[in-house]
Amino acid sequence: MRNSVMAAGILLLLASSCSNDKKDKSATDSMKVDTTINTVDTAQTKPIDSATAAKAWETYMKPGNEHQMLAQSVGNWNAEITFYSPSGEIVSTNTGIKAETKMILGGRYQQSTYKGQIDGMPFEGVGTTGYDNAKKVYVSTWIDNMGTGMMYLEGTFKESTKMLTSMGSATDVVTGKVMKVRETLTFADDNIQLMDMYDTKDGKELKTMSIKLTRVK
Repeated sequence: MRNSVMAAGILLLLASSCSNDKKDKSATDSMKVDTTINTVDTAQTKPIDSATAAKAWETYMKPGNEHQMLAQSVGNWNAEITFYSPSGEIVSTNTGIKAETKMILGGRYQQSTYKGQIDGMPFEGVGTTGYDNAKKVYVSTWIDNMGTGMMYLEGTFKESTKMLTSMGSATDVVTGKVMKVRETLTFADDNIQLMDMYDTKDGKELKTMSIKLTRVK
């Protein structure tokens, strides 16, 4: 359930705040993620006939095998969320968090809704995951009530390891700067999924959070 993709996102921001120190300008710059949006220069491109454009859109909007794989995570899950210190020690472990996953918009996207408590505080979060047929990557977003930003990730799935590895960016809540994040989601079996979240500080990658998802039978 790539939803994980999910609780990871902004939850990561909670963990990362535990290890934030003042950074000098060069260290901050080294962590910046290129957020430039690639656009098409319409003045340079050749005209595309309507039949070609229609075919492209038909391919882009049609759910495929990747979307069917996302649909396998539909259902209810228990989430155990653990946060880590910069030295790798466990800061806290939160249980009793519930996640409901469903497919929306004609099976094109997976949506996961989380509810529970994080370190004694009411918690709600929403994650979406899809597969972009044009870019040929998995894409995911995460928002929750413990922040006002959004995490965005793009990733690829490796069948041999049953792992989805995603890279992206989120906001460092202490500095307000963009930081690099990496997430791995391993499908241990049909009923257990394991997520690990990492961020980069001063050029060093640190594990900040993990989630164990267990399907409710």
